Amino acid sequence: GKKLGYTFNHGNLHNISLGQGQEVVAEQALDVAAKEGHWVILQNIHLVAKWLSSLEKKLEQHSEGSHQDFRVFISAEPAPCPESHIIPQGILENSIKITSEAPTGMHANLHKALDNFSQDTLEMCSQEKEFRSILFALCYFHAAVAERRRFGAQGWSRPYPFSSGDLTISVSVLHNYLQASSKVPYDDLRYLVGEIMYGGHITDDWDRRLCRTYLEEFIKPEMLEGELCLAPGFPLPGSMDYDGYHQYIDDALPPESPYLYGLHPNAEIGFLTQRSERLLRTVLELQPRDSSAAQGAVGTREEMVQALLEDMLERLTDEFNMAELVAKVEERTPYAVVALQECERMNALTAEMRRSLGELELGLKGELTMTGDMEALQNSLFLDTVPESWLRRSYPSTASLGSWFADLQARISELEAWTRDFSLPSTLWLGGFFSPQSLLTAVMQSTARRNKWPLDRMTLQCDVTKRSREDFASAPREGAYVHGLFLEGARWDVQTGTIMDARLKELTPAMPVVFIKAIPDDKQDTRGLYPCPLYKTRQRGPTYVWTFNLKTKENPSKWVLAGVALLLQV
Repeated sequence: GKKLGYTFNHGNLHNISLGQGQEVVAEQALDVAAKEGHWVILQNIHLVAKWLSSLEKKLEQHSEGSHQDFRVFISAEPAPCPESHIIPQGILENSIKITSEAPTGMHANLHKALDNFSQDTLEMCSQEKEFRSILFALCYFHAAVAERRRFGAQGWSRPYPFSSGDLTISVSVLHNYLQASSKVPYDDLRYLVGEIMYGGHITDDWDRRLCRTYLEEFIKPEMLEGELCLAPGFPLPGSMDYDGYHQYIDDALPPESPYLYGLHPNAEIGFLTQRSERLLRTVLELQPRDSSAAQGAVGTREEMVQALLEDMLERLTDEFNMAELVAKVEERTPYAVVALQECERMNALTAEMRRSLGELELGLKGELTMTGDMEALQNSLFLDTVPESWLRRSYPSTASLGSWFADLQARISELEAWTRDFSLPSTLWLGGFFSPQSLLTAVMQSTARRNKWPLDRMTLQCDVTKRSREDFASAPREGAYVHGLFLEGARWDVQTGTIMDARLKELTPAMPVVFIKAIPDDKQDTRGLYPCPLYKTRQRGPTYVWTFNLKTKENPSKWVLAGVALLLQV
C-alpha cells in the first residue's frame, strides 16, 4: 500500500477490525472505497459469521461499475474444525487466496522470526550490543515456543496462538526500555514478555511456568559475557549485522532435534507414535460400514458387535450394594468416605453400560427400533473406542475399548478388596480412582484430625521409596503408600533417589511406590526439589490432579523445559 501511495494519512486506506460491532462502519467504508478507488482491509471476518452473507452481497454489488483501483483485503483465523468453515463460497471463489503456513523446524522458525526485522532495526538503539543480543535471544525464544507445539501435550499442555506480532511488540518494548535506562532491566523485560506479551495467550499455570523458565534461561546478565548457550552446542552470537545473524543460524545451529527446545528425544517418539495412531484410527473409521461380510472377514459387523456385547455383559460384575456398605462402615473416616464415593460413581457407570448394552442387544435382535444412540454405541464397539455415553460417567482415558474395559475390571476388583472391611490397603492404586484428588485430600484430613492442625495450612510431602507394590504388607500409621505412577520426560533413579535423564525409547517408566504424608506448610523444605505436576492421562491440561515435589540434583529448570510430569495412565 505504501509503495503504491495507499496509506491512512492519504485517507485512501481503510483498516477495520471486525468483531466489535464494526459491521456498519465496514459497509460504509466499502461504499466509499468502491466509488473513490480506495483500499479496504477487513480483519478477523471469522468473528462475524452472521454478517458474512451481507458482505457477500455487498461485494457482488460492487463487482461491477466500481472504480478500477478499488481493492478489498480480508483476513481470518484458520478454522479449528470443518463445522467452523463459515466463509461463503461466493467470497472464496472470487478471491485470490493466500494462506500463511507456519514453518516447521527450528531452522525455518528462527529465520522467519529474524525476518520480522532489518539492519535498520539493529541500529535503532543506543545500547547496540545489549539490544542485538536480547533481540536474537527473543527470536530464538519465539521460534522455540512456536515450534514446541508439535510435541503435543508434552510441549504445551494446551495449544496457543503465538504470532509474529508478539515478537515485534516485545522488541519494541525492549527498545523503549533500553533507551530509557542505562542498565538492562532483566526482571522487567522477562515479566513483560513472559507474563503479558506471550503470557497473555497462556491459560494454564504450568505452561506459564514453562514460558517464564525459557526467559529466565535466555535473558540474563550472562548473555552479554558470551557464556550463554540457547541450546546444547548453540551459543548466543555476539554483535553482528543483520545478514551475519542469518549466516550464523545456517552455520552454527545444530541439526533439528528435541534438544533444541530443552526436550528429550523420547518426546519426538511419543508425538510421532500418537500421530500414527490417529492416522490409522482415521483409516479404520473410513472403511465401509455395510452389514455384509468382507472377503476373509470373521463375520458380519452385527455378528462381531453381538459377540463383543454378550462377552461384556457376561463379564460385567453386579453393582455395589450401597446400603450394605454404609451399614458396614463403623466410623466414617475420610478414607471410608472416599471408598463409598468411588463405589457410587462406579455404580453409575456400570448401570449405564448395562442399560445401553441391553438396549443395543434388543435392537440387533429386531425387538427394538434402532436409535441414534444405539447406532453410535454399535459403531464404538466395532471400532474399539469407548462410547460417548460411558465416557461422560467415566474417568479421563485415552485407551481403546478393550484396554479400557480391562482397566475398569481392575478398578472394580480394587474397590471390592477395599470395601470388604474398609481398612486402608497396604498400597493404593492412585490411578484407579475416579477422583484421585479426593484420596489425597483424605490423607490431609486424617492427619489434620489426628494432630488438630488447620487443614488450609497443610501440604502433601511426597517421598519416593525404593520398593515396589509387592514389598508392602500393611498401610503406614500416617499417610498412604500409592502405586501406579509413571514419569514422562525423565526417569526416577532408585539408587540416587532423584530424577535423571530418560533412557532412549523408555517413554513412561514406572515409578516405585510413593509415600504420601501431610505436613504443615511451614515445615516444607523446597530446596533441591522439582515441583512436578501429576496428570490423569498424557493429554495433560484439564486432567491435572496435584503437584508432587521430586528430588533433583540438577537445576529444576531443566525438567520444566523437558516437560517432565507424573501420569496415572499411559
